[in-house]
Amino acid sequence: MATLQDYIYSNNLQWQATFNGKTEKYAYAYRGTLIITPGKVMSADKQLPPKATATQVVTVSKGEKMDFLACELSTFDFFEEFVAQYKSVLSPDGLYLLFVTDFDKDGKFVYEGLTFNAFSLDESSVWNELIEHADLDKGTLKKMSAEEKIDAVFDELKTTKLRIKDVTYEEAKALQNSSKKRVLFGAV
Repeated sequence: MATLQDYIYSNNLQWQATFNGKTEKYAYAYRGTLIITPGKVMSADKQLPPKATATQVVTVSKGEKMDFLACELSTFDFFEEFVAQYKSVLSPDGLYLLFVTDFDKDGKFVYEGLTFNAFSLDESSVWNELIEHADLDKGTLKKMSAEEKIDAVFDELKTTKLRIKDVTYEEAKALQNSSKKRVLFGAV
């Protein structure tokens, strides 16, 4: 069987990676953006940017499957397509945290045998949310390498009880607010 890294790269799903490799504890970790829907191929050497992406991705794997995934979905409309694209590397035993920009509330649900923890994301970043959920000290993390940070966050989240309400998939879809837009700060 192929590894998670093989799957991502053989399908050209990587985009703007900030970390891509082995950590001290895990066979593979990735930080960056993953493509959900590729852009149109214009020619052999030109392709348009992706139509849909999962951003601020942090994923960890011991081998073939994603053992951990945290990412931002700018809209829950991308969710089913995301699962379709990555289902072969997702596992019923994985820990999957989605931070959804157009969600009003949080909800934990099962979709196609996979459990997802979906949180509303307003002004924060996925990384900051992970640190908060893991109850880690930012000062301690600053002294760590990129690999050590990923290991520390995943190791802590594996044992953390996430405070999130169980909902059905239909109830999760109802958490979406079509009028909600993410507030951007800084230079435009």
